[in-house]
Amino acid sequence: MAENRDRWRRLRKKLTSKYRLVIMNDETFEEVSSFRLSRMNVFILFSTILVITVFFTVSAVMFTPLKEYVPGYGDTRVKRVEKKLLHDIDSLEILTRSNDQFLASMRDVINDSIKINKTDSVRSPEAKLPVDTSYLNPGTEEKDFRNDYANTDNLNLSLVQKKVGSKNSLTDFYFIAPVNGYVTLDTVDVAQGHYGVDIVAPENSPIKATLDGKVILSTWTSGEGYVIAIQHDFNLISLYKHNAVLLKKQGDYVNAGDVIAVIGNSGELTTGPHLHFELWMNGIPLDPRDYIIFK
Repeated sequence: MAENRDRWRRLRKKLTSKYRLVIMNDETFEEVSSFRLSRMNVFILFSTILVITVFFTVSAVMFTPLKEYVPGYGDTRVKRVEKKLLHDIDSLEILTRSNDQFLASMRDVINDSIKINKTDSVRSPEAKLPVDTSYLNPGTEEKDFRNDYANTDNLNLSLVQKKVGSKNSLTDFYFIAPVNGYVTLDTVDVAQGHYGVDIVAPENSPIKATLDGKVILSTWTSGEGYVIAIQHDFNLISLYKHNAVLLKKQGDYVNAGDVIAVIGNSGELTTGPHLHFELWMNGIPLDPRDYIIFK
C-alpha cells in the first residue's frame, strides 16, 4: 500500500510540476513572452480544444446541408422523395393517355368517322350468347293475333302517333291538353312577342306532353323560368314555360300524356301560377286553340 501511495504521489507531482515556456527572439535572444505551465494544464487545454472542435463539427453536420454529404444519412429521405416522384409520373402518364383517347374520340365524332370494334365489349360473357330472333318471323296465328290487337286498340296514344306519321295535316294528330285550366290570354301576337296561350290552373297541377316526342330543351331562364320543349313528328315543337319544376331532362323520350313538369310561377315575365304553351311548326308559331280543346 505504501508503495502505491508513493507511486501516485510521484505521478501527481510530475503532472503538477511547473515548467516555464519561454519565447525568445532568435537573433537577439530577447525574451518575448513566457508561460508557466504544467503537464496537467496542457492536457486540459488540448482536451477542451478537442471537445469544442467535435461539438462544432457535429452541429455543422446535423443542422446544415452538409449532412446530405454524409454517406447513408440522407438515403431514407431521398428514397421517399424518389418514390413520390415516380408515383406522380405514373399518374401523369395515365392521365395523358386518357386525355389522348378522349381527344381522339372527340375528333372521330366531329369528323363523323367513328369506328365500332366488335371485340371491344364491356358486356359480360353471358351477354354475348346468341339472341333468339324467332319473334321476327311470327307464325300465321301470331300474325292474326297482332292484327286483331292493332285494330281493337285504337285508343292507344302511341299507336295513334305512329299512324299519323303518314298524314299530311295537323288535324290528323290527337293532341292532349297539357293542363286542365282556363285560357286567359289566347292571342298569338308575333309582333308583341307572344307566341302561345296562357292557361291558368291550380298551383302544382301536373303538366302533360301534348304528343309523343323527344325533349330537346329542359332549362331555366330569367324571364320565362323553367322551360321545357319537346320535338314531335311532322317537324312540330311544343313549349311549356313558367313551370315550378321540370320532371324530364334533355334527351328523354316522352309519350303523349306523360307528366313532364309542374305548373308554377317561375321567371320574371309572369304574374301568377299559369302555363304559357306554344306550338311551332317549321319555325312558325301556331295557335294551339286550333288543335286543342281547352276549358
